[in-house]
Amino acid sequence: MQSVIELGANIGLNLIALGHLLPNAHLTAVEINTKAANALHALEGVEVYGQSILDFDEERKWDLILTKGVLIHINPDKLRQVYDLMYKLSGKYICMAEYYNPSPVSIPYRDNSDRLFKRDFAGDMLDRFSDLSLVDYGFVYHRDRIFPQDDLTWFLLEKA
Repeated sequence: MQSVIELGANIGLNLIALGHLLPNAHLTAVEINTKAANALHALEGVEVYGQSILDFDEERKWDLILTKGVLIHINPDKLRQVYDLMYKLSGKYICMAEYYNPSPVSIPYRDNSDRLFKRDFAGDMLDRFSDLSLVDYGFVYHRDRIFPQDDLTWFLLEKA
């Protein structure tokens, strides 16, 4: 794997981990939050785009496209645009770690409505792009004693 882009990278914890696993990979981040983007700029070897995913437009491709807890905050009316972007940027793999629900639902988030959405993001992508296939998936549980996270379901898709 030579290149990774994380859409919605926050302060870069996932990219730091990937940098240890893939020390020769080119790492790229897209982050809308200015404070988080500034923290990303401090990371050695990470190319940073301080902008919204919805405004990001690049012609090149990355070996791995990553989202973690990002698609859940995209308004459903804009999801097709983000799916199209992820597909366009992907040279081989797309990994999504998001809240899963078999049917779309909106969940109250920090006293706001329509700010957090759960759905089958991977299923949406598989239905939308016929040359994507499911490679693997799993669940991360908040009570895991070694690697506790939020309750996320991750999906790895491969582009033919």
